[in-house]
Amino acid sequence: MDINGPLVLLPTAIVLVLALWTRRALEPLVFGAFVGTLMIDPGNALSSLSENLLEVMTDEDVAWVIIVCGLMGSIIALLLKSGSSKAFADSLMRYTINKPRALMGCWFMGIILFVDDYLNSLAVGTSMRKVTDRFKTSREMLAYVIDSTAAPISVLIPISTWAVFFGALIEKNGIAEDGQGIWTYIQAIPYMFYPWIAVILVPLFIYRWIPAFGPMKKAEQRAEETGQCVPPGAEHIDAEIGHLEADDDQTKGTIWTFLLPMASLAFFTWWFDLDFLMGIFVTLAGMIVAFIALKKLSPAQTFDNILEGFKSMLDALAVLVAAFLFNEVNTELGLADYVINTVQPLISAEMLPFIIFTIMGFVSFATGSNWGVFVIILPIVSVLGQNLGADMILVIGATLSASTFGSHACFYSDATVLTAQASGCTPFQHAFTQLPYAAMAGCLAAVGYLILGYM
Repeated sequence: MDINGPLVLLPTAIVLVLALWTRRALEPLVFGAFVGTLMIDPGNALSSLSENLLEVMTDEDVAWVIIVCGLMGSIIALLLKSGSSKAFADSLMRYTINKPRALMGCWFMGIILFVDDYLNSLAVGTSMRKVTDRFKTSREMLAYVIDSTAAPISVLIPISTWAVFFGALIEKNGIAEDGQGIWTYIQAIPYMFYPWIAVILVPLFIYRWIPAFGPMKKAEQRAEETGQCVPPGAEHIDAEIGHLEADDDQTKGTIWTFLLPMASLAFFTWWFDLDFLMGIFVTLAGMIVAFIALKKLSPAQTFDNILEGFKSMLDALAVLVAAFLFNEVNTELGLADYVINTVQPLISAEMLPFIIFTIMGFVSFATGSNWGVFVIILPIVSVLGQNLGADMILVIGATLSASTFGSHACFYSDATVLTAQASGCTPFQHAFTQLPYAAMAGCLAAVGYLILGYM
């Protein structure tokens, strides 16, 4: 069945409304995917949904995400059980004398771990929760600081998984010659307004040069006035990780048994041509050998915690699989094509960067996909830009900014889900409190593209 017109927006509207109503992500995504499948094939909706789910689960990219996130859970579990995370947090507490300094520590760590946004979110969140809790910082604020230096930093520093992926796509779509994709990407970095603004705003909020507002203000008041850092309804996330932590009398870990695995992850990811999965494999193997040899953990504890750590990521992985399923249904509905074709008559060379950022940002936000939407839309953007004679470097900057905004602001994107899991709040709680801040950065970026397009 062909779906035309604004009706293709219905599943996305349903997901957003249900997410706001239920304050959950998994069920609205599954229901939205079912509604979309029902629109496409009313007589075989359930079987079609089942086929789509099977296709998603056997997709190479989805399998990569599941393995990466699960094994990162295993690494985190070993760091917790060995006392390494506690040793790192204790050492930081000697230097973090107040709340702003603790949050700035998160910000700096996020910049240092630029190789991959997954590594960034998971490593910083799990290691810094105890530090920020000490200064009555809401988990929502912690998640915002981490998320704002995860994907944005990975986009801005061209030695990352984002740069490799997007550089290859730029070449594939004829925007750059063979071998010049990364250089074209680097040229576009000054025009990636959204990630620049998102990163810069964080210290301004930390030091209250821009005061907290909206849901974040309420979250911070709750933490500061009552000491309840974990938001109501997110206690289960702490409980899932709490049983992995070292016993009080188990203080075997040192700061080095935390820092060396982190350095190993970054180094071997870079060594294997920015293959994060290979970095995880080598790091996990090294941790198993080292922790057993140094008697940080027994062999039984080591392998039990690898499994327990993987299991601790199941809630987050369920949401991610549902988001991939929903994106698959939206692709069949033709959501991206509909939105682009609707605004195409309004586009001029001067307006193209602004329109690309706003429209693609909306599509990326609505679908929870940033890399996937980029693959679909870049060929259209390439043709439009060349036909209109637009500045393609500026257009690429706008396109990557839009992808970053979608990753950062969406209620159910992979970045939101993993950052929330690592920080100890639900994806909705993180996204709902962060959205006004992301919207502010998005509006400033949009104004920048509008001004620069006419210069």
